[in-house]
Amino acid sequence: MRRVVVTGAGTVNALGRDVPATLTAMRDGRSAIGALELRDLDRLDIRIGAQVKGFDPGAHFDRGQLTLFDRYTQFAVLAAREAMAQAAPGLSEGDALRAGVILGTSGGGLQTQDDNYRAVYEAGKNRVHPFTVPKLMNSAAAAHLSMEWGLKGPSFTVSSACASSNHAIAQAALAIRAGQADVMLTGGAEAMLCFGGVKAWEGLRVMSRDTCRPFCATRSGMVQGEGAAVFVLEDYERARARGAEILAEIAGAAMSSDAADIVQPAQDGAARAMAGALRDAGLAAEDVGYVNAHGTGTTANDRVETAAIREVFGPAADRLAVSSTKAMHGHCIGATGAIELLACLMALREGVIAPTANWQAADPACDLDVVPNTARRSPVRACLSNAFAFGGMNAVLALKAV
Repeated sequence: MRRVVVTGAGTVNALGRDVPATLTAMRDGRSAIGALELRDLDRLDIRIGAQVKGFDPGAHFDRGQLTLFDRYTQFAVLAAREAMAQAAPGLSEGDALRAGVILGTSGGGLQTQDDNYRAVYEAGKNRVHPFTVPKLMNSAAAAHLSMEWGLKGPSFTVSSACASSNHAIAQAALAIRAGQADVMLTGGAEAMLCFGGVKAWEGLRVMSRDTCRPFCATRSGMVQGEGAAVFVLEDYERARARGAEILAEIAGAAMSSDAADIVQPAQDGAARAMAGALRDAGLAAEDVGYVNAHGTGTTANDRVETAAIREVFGPAADRLAVSSTKAMHGHCIGATGAIELLACLMALREGVIAPTANWQAADPACDLDVVPNTARRSPVRACLSNAFAFGGMNAVLALKAV
């Protein structure tokens, strides 16, 4: 099987409008969680989030594009532009036939849905824009990325709640491994911070009212974020032949199902996904220096994930650095694994491990080295990125330095 490497990365999220700004914020341990700016905020019980504030779509897209681009698509396109500019994959017409897009999203065009429900039910309008469906569909962002760069290979969207982008990245890597493609754009995008999106999450009663404190004894729940991260994946031999800068290798991936409960996480499913990613990458537990945890800041997730990490890593867990960057950029749902992959690239390339921000006090049920509050310098040759979603859908990526 062919090796798969990352040659480009791009992002838009609450920490920064590009990769350098995001990594600077991660190094500084800065949390972007704050007061939301939304219509009808007074009707919401949860009024905090990691929002991309001051974003002007008109500065990046023309009127025709904005007719078709929901906020989540806008984030995806901007992230992809940065990734493609860095990778500069040099696609000929023939190459484009073997290049595609696999993106993850949970909600798709939720801003568009929210606006049109208001138009019909609140304003009493009997018609909506003819492009409402193409704008809100979950596959819109992937379609627009394929069109912007003329990518004519396999292109589709993965929607598996909070594991969507990890599933998408895994599928893109597998497509290259199997020889179905040579270059893939992949990652995830989400823009769920609208009235309807926040109101729906309120109903689950897992949301924090102050901030996100993963693995902390005083943790009070998750905090939503928004944004996108997109990567260029490429066959290793192709990247090397053209002299591309290689950011990391996607050395392995594994997916599992808890097959247990629609919302409660299961240790067994998480452990099988992590162990499977290690096997697929040919890594021993001792080889891994960092795990970017799913780490939502909920009581159940953090406890179960800790137990799963200890099951998989055994004695090696005592010297393993584990952090959740959701304390900084929020839980970006279908985009969260992709944004968190940036922390893995930073660990592998710079030897800087992003911290778990907002941490206050140790919880005996989360007895890991969670890199509290301050980034740490430590050489990392291999790492895991965890994503565990509602429905028991788990996806773990294993990365190596090249």
